[in-house]
Amino acid sequence: MIYIHVPFCKSRCIYCDFFSTTRDAAWQQKYVDALVSEIKGRREEIVRAQADTIYIGGGTPSLLPADFLLRIFDVLGEACGGFASLGECTIEANPDDVTKEWADALRETPVNRVSMGVQSLNDDMLKLLRRRHTVAQALEAVATLRDRGYNNLSLDLMYGLPGQSQEEWEGDVRDILAVGAPHLSAYALQVEEGTLLYRNLEEGIFVLPEEDETVAMYESLMRLTAAAGLEHYEISNFARPGFRAQHNSGYWSGRPYVGLGPGAHSYDGGRVRRSNTPDLGLYCGADEPYFEQEILTDEERYNEMILTRLRTSDGLDIGLLKENERNHTLNMAKRHIESGVMSLKNGILRLESKGIFVSNDIISDFML
Repeated sequence: MIYIHVPFCKSRCIYCDFFSTTRDAAWQQKYVDALVSEIKGRREEIVRAQADTIYIGGGTPSLLPADFLLRIFDVLGEACGGFASLGECTIEANPDDVTKEWADALRETPVNRVSMGVQSLNDDMLKLLRRRHTVAQALEAVATLRDRGYNNLSLDLMYGLPGQSQEEWEGDVRDILAVGAPHLSAYALQVEEGTLLYRNLEEGIFVLPEEDETVAMYESLMRLTAAAGLEHYEISNFARPGFRAQHNSGYWSGRPYVGLGPGAHSYDGGRVRRSNTPDLGLYCGADEPYFEQEILTDEERYNEMILTRLRTSDGLDIGLLKENERNHTLNMAKRHIESGVMSLKNGILRLESKGIFVSNDIISDFML
């Protein structure tokens, strides 16, 4: 699994706290040069991690010129011995970047899946969030990608937005389902300190829906996606059969991955985590990418497994746990099973539908 972080954005959305920069296009060349150097320097790690899935995220990867993308894939292909084993290659895109020319150029790369941040099908809400696109552009982008043979599409929505009503949210879900994309990701708005949204809320400019209203939005999301035939396979993700996100599923199952680019994270599948510096200037100026490394303790590895596995419909196989961890898990799970928010069948511990609403509280109970 390979992740590539592209940190460039034309503008910042009011809620975003991912590492990104609005620096001009001249920095893109510096970034690509540094990324190519990192790929070559980490070839052994890349081979060990296997390039069966590649995810290009950001930032806004669709801002990169096609020749830069081609260069990245050429060097990455050399490092990992080609893409014969590649099953899924995803690139994130903003709807207003998706032109016929961009989609045609994309066909020259291994990309076979596009994840697009629609976020809302209400133009006023898009403006409030400082998204660059309109509803019409989002729908046109889907049509353009399909016309160029990209049917494996994932669309993102957000709920719990400032001033958003239940009726408006359900309208968004119905409209996005009508588009017919095989994968939908839907996220509750998170207020992160340091973002423009955080400051606006502090100043009383915006008011968010109450918690019970947000829960009602999530309930309707589950109901409407189920009626449309989508599988709810992870807390925030829904897919038609055969269209689960392979790359993200790898994260949730604890597979090793190599993260390339400023701010990217890596994991060896055991105890070692690595995080590249979230600083474009330092990343581009260093002889080697500056990074920090962390060695996970037994407790941290257990907590990570709990946090990721219980988010999914596949659940947690308690047979993977050490005896003391298994005893702790079963002890903590007992009251949740009795209350009906969890189930334990054939050694698999899962959240039930009504447990998903309070998943954070439940999962925190298991932490060591």
